[in-house]
Amino acid sequence: MDVMGDKATLFESGRFVQSSPREEHPHDDAGEAADEAAEELRRRLAAESGDVEAMSVLGAMLLRRGDLDGAEPHLRAATAAGDRAAANNLGVLLHQRGYPDEAAGWWRIAAVAGSTAAAHALGRHHRERGDEPAAEYWLRQSAEQGHTLGAYALADLLEHRGDAEGSERWMRAAAERGHREGAYRLARALDRKAARASGEAGTALVEEAEQWYRQAAARGHRRAALHLGTILEKRGELKEAGRWYLTSAKDGEPRAACALGFLLRDAGDTENAAVWWLRAAQDGDGNAANALGALHAERGETQTAERWYRSAMDAGDINGAYNLGLLCADQGRTTQAEQWYRRAAYAGHREAANALAILLLRAGDETGAEPWFSKAAEAGSVDAAFNLGILHAGRGEDVAALRWYERAAAAGHTEAALQVGMARLRDGEEGEAERFLRCAAGGGSAEAAYRLATVLDARRPPEPAHELGEPVHRRSECEEWYERAASQGHRRAQVRVGMLAAACGDVVEAARWYREAAEAGSRNGAFNLGLLLAREGSEPEAAVWWTRAADAGHGRAALRLALVYARRGELAEGQRWADRAAELGPPAVTERAARLRDALREELSA
Repeated sequence: MDVMGDKATLFESGRFVQSSPREEHPHDDAGEAADEAAEELRRRLAAESGDVEAMSVLGAMLLRRGDLDGAEPHLRAATAAGDRAAANNLGVLLHQRGYPDEAAGWWRIAAVAGSTAAAHALGRHHRERGDEPAAEYWLRQSAEQGHTLGAYALADLLEHRGDAEGSERWMRAAAERGHREGAYRLARALDRKAARASGEAGTALVEEAEQWYRQAAARGHRRAALHLGTILEKRGELKEAGRWYLTSAKDGEPRAACALGFLLRDAGDTENAAVWWLRAAQDGDGNAANALGALHAERGETQTAERWYRSAMDAGDINGAYNLGLLCADQGRTTQAEQWYRRAAYAGHREAANALAILLLRAGDETGAEPWFSKAAEAGSVDAAFNLGILHAGRGEDVAALRWYERAAAAGHTEAALQVGMARLRDGEEGEAERFLRCAAGGGSAEAAYRLATVLDARRPPEPAHELGEPVHRRSECEEWYERAASQGHRRAQVRVGMLAAACGDVVEAARWYREAAEAGSRNGAFNLGLLLAREGSEPEAAVWWTRAADAGHGRAALRLALVYARRGELAEGQRWADRAAELGPPAVTERAARLRDALREELSA
């Protein structure tokens, strides 16, 4: 039992003497011992003369010291004289001696006499015996008379019974009286309620939970400090979050040490992060062991990384097996990677199931891969859902592919949203296509930004005219998307942005975008850059870019080269490029190239 005596009664009567706190008088230990010895002697003399109060207090002093043999006769004598505190303490003594039933008898006597501590102890006794009705009766007697531990024990009993409302009421009572575990558990209960609530009610519950976490943490509750740190970290208050993580970690909470490590890592302090991860990992935190493994893997220390990943597995963290699979895959140890992926996947690790499916698919085992993709996708892996879409699309099963793409897109997968948008465009559903393309473009897909721009461009109204007949250019949304795609390296978007700049008379900007596209391999970019240079009088440089475009299969570029060489009098070279242009097309180019080729042939044969 954690209660010795009816402390409230003893405090009020002045019959319970406390020694001064050591932290306030660190050098007074000898003096305190002397004072305590003198007090004990005084109480002993009074007890021998028949003072009941002295017997009770002396018995409590000896009991607190662990002198059960010395305490028992004094407590029995005081109890026989009707002292309820002595009856309670006698129950505690007997419980410690291993006589719980006899202890309960004395607790009952003290409780009936009004001892809240005895009522609490009796309630605990009945609960240990499985007699919940009796336990509730006595715990309620204790709690209703203001006993903090009684309120907490009653709340715990009611929570076990499923009475959430009653449990919260008494847990709150215990917390308000300073019970730190009660404050922590009240905060947890409020967190659970907040998860089910919404709006202002949910926000209010979260705020109240934080206050109780803070109260429990301030009283040294390490898990409360951990939760408080988590709340503050999510809110971006990293400095205070770090302080609470540190407090909790120093008190021995491995999860706090792990969280503190991540906080330090994100701040760029990997050395101190490793110190705290090591401390947490040695205390059995699998997440910290994984973090250490990743740290060593980044440094190329694969053997040390593997050791920590195995430690994570030993701690029950299946991420260790998945990380071992990744490590082996990076090293080209495919067989071992498959084994680790399988181990994690069978344990329910969805990303391991997806990785295993990819491994099997690369090995040509599509039949073996598909069930793992499905298992991972059903477990919530967005990547697996997207991969299933690719798998079905490769078989020509467009309906099934679209279903999986939509599922992945709904979870925020950028490439899946692009595929759905493209499918909607093919089906003529422009409104739906735009919605998905916006999602993908917003997620960073250059192709989606370009496709969205083309959709918006097609419906863009004609440019309004100025009063004097000069066109007025207003920057449109489609131009913004073209530019975003172009800035991400999308070659067709770069060509389009160059064309828009050229249309506005900005030759320098147009040339910049054409050149960027051309250097990235765009034949249209190379052709347009050549046109721009030719108009500016740089035909030799234009020919260089047209050559690059023609070599890449651009028919109009080949025709331009044929005309350039024909004007220079290099008829054979002109004829060669005319032949090439006729082959490449399109039809209008083929027709013009054929005429030019025939004319050059006649000129050469004349």
